[in-house]
Amino acid sequence: MTLIEKPSQLPVAIGQALKSAFPQLRVGNHQDFVGTGDKTGVLISVERNGPNVRSLEGRKAHALSVSLRVTVAGGAAPFDACDLASQLMDLTLDNRWGLPPDQCDLPTAIVAAPTALTGAETDYDAWTVFFSQNLYFGPSLLEDPTGTPLFAHTWEVSDIDDPNQYRPLQE
Repeated sequence: MTLIEKPSQLPVAIGQALKSAFPQLRVGNHQDFVGTGDKTGVLISVERNGPNVRSLEGRKAHALSVSLRVTVAGGAAPFDACDLASQLMDLTLDNRWGLPPDQCDLPTAIVAAPTALTGAETDYDAWTVFFSQNLYFGPSLLEDPTGTPLFAHTWEVSDIDDPNQYRPLQE
Protein backbone atom coordinates (compact mmCIF):
# COMPACT_ATOMS: atom_id res chain seq x y z
CA MET A 1 0.00 0.00 0.00
CA THR A 2 1.09 3.53 -0.75
CA LEU A 3 1.55 5.91 2.17
CA ILE A 4 -0.88 8.81 2.21
CA GLU A 5 0.90 12.14 1.82
CA LYS A 6 -1.92 14.52 0.82
CA PRO A 7 -5.74 14.76 0.97
CA SER A 8 -6.17 14.47 -2.81
CA GLN A 9 -5.19 10.81 -2.60
CA LEU A 10 -8.59 9.97 -1.08
CA PRO A 11 -10.81 11.04 -4.03
CA VAL A 12 -8.35 9.42 -6.45
CA ALA A 13 -8.53 6.14 -4.51
CA ILE A 14 -12.34 6.39 -4.32
CA GLY A 15 -12.48 6.95 -8.08
CA GLN A 16 -10.40 3.85 -8.77
CA ALA A 17 -12.58 1.74 -6.48
CA LEU A 18 -15.80 3.03 -8.08
CA LYS A 19 -14.50 2.43 -11.62
CA SER A 20 -13.74 -1.17 -10.64
CA ALA A 21 -17.14 -1.66 -8.99
CA PHE A 22 -19.16 0.14 -11.70
CA PRO A 23 -17.22 -0.10 -15.00
CA GLN A 24 -20.28 0.99 -17.01
CA LEU A 25 -20.48 4.40 -15.28
CA ARG A 26 -18.50 7.57 -15.80
CA VAL A 27 -16.69 8.30 -12.53
CA GLY A 28 -14.63 11.39 -11.82
CA ASN A 29 -14.39 14.96 -10.60
CA HIS A 30 -15.92 18.18 -11.97
CA GLN A 31 -13.35 18.40 -14.77
CA ASP A 32 -14.31 14.94 -16.03
CA PHE A 33 -17.93 16.08 -16.53
CA VAL A 34 -17.34 19.53 -18.11
CA GLY A 35 -18.56 19.82 -21.68
CA THR A 36 -19.95 16.30 -21.88
CA GLY A 37 -23.47 15.82 -23.15
CA ASP A 38 -24.04 12.74 -21.03
CA LYS A 39 -23.99 13.60 -17.33
CA THR A 40 -24.82 10.04 -16.23
CA GLY A 41 -22.31 8.87 -13.64
CA VAL A 42 -20.78 9.54 -10.23
CA LEU A 43 -19.19 12.89 -9.46
CA ILE A 44 -16.65 12.77 -6.57
CA SER A 45 -16.15 15.93 -4.51
CA VAL A 46 -14.35 16.80 -1.29
CA GLU A 47 -16.66 19.28 0.42
CA ARG A 48 -14.62 20.05 3.55
CA ASN A 49 -11.23 19.32 5.08
CA GLY A 50 -10.65 20.08 8.74
CA PRO A 51 -8.42 19.01 11.61
CA ASN A 52 -9.24 16.12 13.88
CA VAL A 53 -7.66 14.25 16.79
CA ARG A 54 -4.23 12.77 16.04
CA SER A 55 -3.96 9.04 15.41
CA LEU A 56 -2.74 6.70 18.15
CA GLU A 57 0.65 6.77 16.38
CA GLY A 58 0.73 10.57 16.60
CA ARG A 59 0.03 11.39 12.94
CA LYS A 60 -1.83 14.63 12.15
CA ALA A 61 -5.49 14.01 11.32
CA HIS A 62 -7.65 15.53 8.60
CA ALA A 63 -11.42 14.94 8.59
CA LEU A 64 -12.61 15.03 4.99
CA SER A 65 -16.27 15.36 4.03
CA VAL A 66 -16.85 13.60 0.74
CA SER A 67 -19.83 13.59 -1.59
CA LEU A 68 -20.62 11.17 -4.39
CA ARG A 69 -23.28 12.68 -6.66
CA VAL A 70 -25.13 10.10 -8.73
CA THR A 71 -26.98 11.23 -11.84
CA VAL A 72 -28.90 9.13 -14.33
CA ALA A 73 -30.41 10.24 -17.62
CA GLY A 74 -34.07 11.22 -17.86
CA GLY A 75 -35.04 8.02 -19.70
CA ALA A 76 -33.95 5.83 -16.79
CA ALA A 77 -36.43 3.97 -14.62
CA PRO A 78 -37.86 5.88 -11.64
CA PHE A 79 -35.56 5.82 -8.63
CA ASP A 80 -32.55 4.40 -10.53
CA ALA A 81 -30.41 7.14 -8.95
CA CYS A 82 -31.75 6.20 -5.51
CA ASP A 83 -30.90 2.54 -6.14
CA LEU A 84 -27.40 3.42 -7.33
CA ALA A 85 -26.90 5.69 -4.29
CA SER A 86 -27.84 2.72 -2.08
CA GLN A 87 -25.23 0.59 -3.82
CA LEU A 88 -22.66 3.33 -3.26
CA MET A 89 -23.59 3.48 0.43
CA ASP A 90 -23.06 -0.29 0.72
CA LEU A 91 -19.67 -0.01 -1.01
CA THR A 92 -18.64 2.94 1.18
CA LEU A 93 -19.66 1.31 4.47
CA ASP A 94 -16.45 -0.63 5.23
CA ASN A 95 -14.10 0.77 2.61
CA ARG A 96 -10.67 2.30 3.01
CA TRP A 97 -10.33 2.47 -0.79
CA GLY A 98 -7.04 0.55 -0.82
CA LEU A 99 -5.34 3.09 1.46
CA PRO A 100 -3.30 1.97 4.52
CA PRO A 101 -5.53 1.24 7.54
CA ASP A 102 -3.20 3.08 9.94
CA GLN A 103 -3.63 6.24 7.82
CA CYS A 104 -7.28 5.93 6.78
CA ASP A 105 -10.26 5.34 9.08
CA LEU A 106 -13.46 3.73 7.91
CA PRO A 107 -16.09 6.18 6.61
CA THR A 108 -18.60 7.55 9.11
CA ALA A 109 -21.90 9.47 8.98
CA ILE A 110 -22.90 7.89 5.66
CA VAL A 111 -26.18 9.23 4.31
CA ALA A 112 -27.84 9.60 0.89
CA ALA A 113 -30.34 12.25 -0.14
CA PRO A 114 -31.98 13.46 -3.35
CA THR A 115 -30.11 16.27 -5.06
CA ALA A 116 -31.87 19.30 -6.48
CA LEU A 117 -30.60 20.04 -9.98
CA THR A 118 -31.04 23.32 -11.79
CA GLY A 119 -30.84 24.62 -15.34
CA ALA A 120 -30.33 22.25 -18.25
CA GLU A 121 -29.77 19.32 -15.86
CA THR A 122 -33.41 19.12 -14.79
CA ASP A 123 -33.95 16.05 -16.98
CA TYR A 124 -31.61 14.07 -14.71
CA ASP A 125 -32.51 12.16 -11.59
CA ALA A 126 -29.81 12.72 -8.96
CA TRP A 127 -28.91 11.57 -5.47
CA THR A 128 -25.83 12.34 -3.38
CA VAL A 129 -24.08 10.08 -0.89
CA PHE A 130 -22.31 12.04 1.85
CA PHE A 131 -19.75 10.68 4.32
CA SER A 132 -16.78 11.69 6.45
CA GLN A 133 -13.44 9.96 6.49
CA ASN A 134 -10.32 10.67 8.56
CA LEU A 135 -6.86 10.58 7.00
CA TYR A 136 -3.63 10.68 8.98
CA PHE A 137 -0.50 12.34 7.57
CA GLY A 138 3.16 12.51 8.49
CA PRO A 139 5.51 10.13 10.22
CA SER A 140 4.45 8.04 13.15
CA LEU A 141 5.70 9.65 16.35
CA LEU A 142 6.23 6.13 17.72
CA GLU A 143 9.16 5.86 15.32
CA ASP A 144 10.67 9.13 16.57
CA PRO A 145 14.43 8.92 15.96
CA THR A 146 15.42 10.68 19.20
CA GLY A 147 17.26 7.63 20.56
CA THR A 148 17.59 6.86 24.25
CA PRO A 149 14.88 8.30 26.51
CA LEU A 150 16.32 11.09 28.66
CA PHE A 151 15.03 12.83 31.77
CA ALA A 152 15.92 15.56 34.22
CA HIS A 153 14.37 17.20 37.24
CA THR A 154 13.59 20.84 36.54
CA TRP A 155 15.59 21.91 39.60
CA GLU A 156 18.68 20.09 38.25
CA VAL A 157 18.94 21.91 34.90
CA SER A 158 19.39 25.54 34.00
CA ASP A 159 17.90 25.17 30.50
CA ILE A 160 15.17 22.58 29.93
CA ASP A 161 15.65 22.89 26.15
CA ASP A 162 19.30 21.73 26.34
CA PRO A 163 19.41 17.93 25.83
CA ASN A 164 23.00 17.82 27.15
CA GLN A 165 21.66 18.57 30.64
CA TYR A 166 19.49 15.41 30.65
CA ARG A 167 20.59 11.90 31.59
CA PRO A 168 19.41 8.46 30.41
CA LEU A 169 16.30 7.05 32.03
CA GLN A 170 17.17 4.26 34.51
CA GLU A 171 15.70 0.86 33.69
